[in-house]
Amino acid sequence: MDDSRSAIRAARLFDGERAHNGPVLVLVEDGRITDVDLTGANPPEGVPLTDLGDATLLPGLIDAHSHLAFEAGGATEHQMCHDDDATVLARMREHAARALRAGITTIRDLGDRGYLSLRLREEFAEGGTGPRIVAAGPPLTRTRGHCWYLGGEADGADEAVAAVADRAGHGVDLVKIMATGGMSTTGSDPGGSQYTLAELRAVTEAAHGRGLPVVAHAHAAAGIADAVAAGADGVEHCTFMTPQGVRLDPRTVDAMAAAGTFVGCTVVKPRAGMPEEVLRTIEPYWENQAYMHRRGVRVVCCTDAGINAHKPHDVLPTDLVYFASQVTTNTEALTSVTSLAAASCGLAGRKGRVAPGHDADLLAVAGNPVHDLGALSRVRAVLRAGRRVAGGASASATALPEAGVSGAASGAGAHR
Repeated sequence: MDDSRSAIRAARLFDGERAHNGPVLVLVEDGRITDVDLTGANPPEGVPLTDLGDATLLPGLIDAHSHLAFEAGGATEHQMCHDDDATVLARMREHAARALRAGITTIRDLGDRGYLSLRLREEFAEGGTGPRIVAAGPPLTRTRGHCWYLGGEADGADEAVAAVADRAGHGVDLVKIMATGGMSTTGSDPGGSQYTLAELRAVTEAAHGRGLPVVAHAHAAAGIADAVAAGADGVEHCTFMTPQGVRLDPRTVDAMAAAGTFVGCTVVKPRAGMPEEVLRTIEPYWENQAYMHRRGVRVVCCTDAGINAHKPHDVLPTDLVYFASQVTTNTEALTSVTSLAAASCGLAGRKGRVAPGHDADLLAVAGNPVHDLGALSRVRAVLRAGRRVAGGASASATALPEAGVSGAASGAGAHR
């Protein structure tokens, strides 16, 4: 028996774009998918089979906006200013493991302290079992600006360009810049810009010159427009705050659609006890996200995991249910956290699809998420590069090789 090869069978498939009823057989070798069979065929002789029974197989989920260093419900500013690296890194490992157990096999970390997400990325790549991490490092922000406590303060074009070079030298996967203020930093104004159009353009040109995409945090309408005009590859939140309240700018939306700009729709739900000024933004926020989606903007459902007590690092499946109720169909919602999210993270061709050549990052759930997105919370199995990391016993006597979520992985191609 060839231990580098395996087969997984399930009753249904969502391949990252389309749903398929009837049995699916996925063949895996060295952590990557080699074939997807929809005819009901058996695996080749000698290839061990795991039959997941009445389950739906789909790509591992991708959370395109997370903060592994943040403890959901914790005192973020205090922790980031006072906890040592070992403490923060241990917290990040726990958060990554929690996400992985929920079927989130790729995480884009859009703000850490001291490049710790890069250390975790390399730790997982070198043998520890965890999700694939796409890391931005400390986000660029004005002195005492939004998330200043992460250590990314840079004022003016020259300092910001130097900060891009520093991040490139550390090996980041992308550059994050706080184009406007934010809601979770004391004294920050989410409705105000932190950088001028010229400064944003200098950052995007410097990053693109080094082959790095740029993602801009932006709540204010003016900051969103400047980020898009500057050539940012993605805009997170995209709230469209103005002095008169939340007001969408159709011209900016059309510019995003034409440019292929990704919008990170960080899910926010109205809750009792929310400040009135926040509640006033929520209804128009969702109306605007739905409008952008209808106009052809690439809207990606993501979580901002860690930012508050309602954002644990496994919240994506339940956030997706609310996203779909406000913005898309169930199928489009599933695409948003698989193939579309992969494209937003620069991983198209490797992640987000159940297709030959893609990494065997897979999630199996009880039920059919195309009909009921709540099925995503009924996890039957999670595979990371073909290795089982979560889920109950398989329906067949021959099970997939396992890798403990916090232990070392075995086998070729275990981390990609």
